[in-house]
Amino acid sequence: MTVLNCSATTCAYNSDELCSKGDIKVGGANAHDADHTSCESFLERREGSMGNSLGEGSTTIGIDCEAENCSYNEKCKCIAGAVNVGGNEACTSDETRCSTFTKNE
Repeated sequence: MTVLNCSATTCAYNSDELCSKGDIKVGGANAHDADHTSCESFLERREGSMGNSLGEGSTTIGIDCEAENCSYNEKCKCIAGAVNVGGNEACTSDETRCSTFTKNE
């Protein structure tokens, strides 16, 4: 499993920059850089619940990955040792990024 750090603090699954979902999906099948990826599992926190995540964050997580051009994608699973998902102030999954994306050479 991969170590995940997530700066999308507006996500309902974000608990102290850890993900409480258990597994996530990174989108961006045709991505050639991190800006064309996203966390498809992002769920915006609703007003009034900003202090509450949907569970305890975990240091490791399973990641399904559609980013076929990423060097860490092996049969649609992320094999990176650590992943950073960015998205400060994100309101939708399109405003998140897999900052660890590295294009195949």
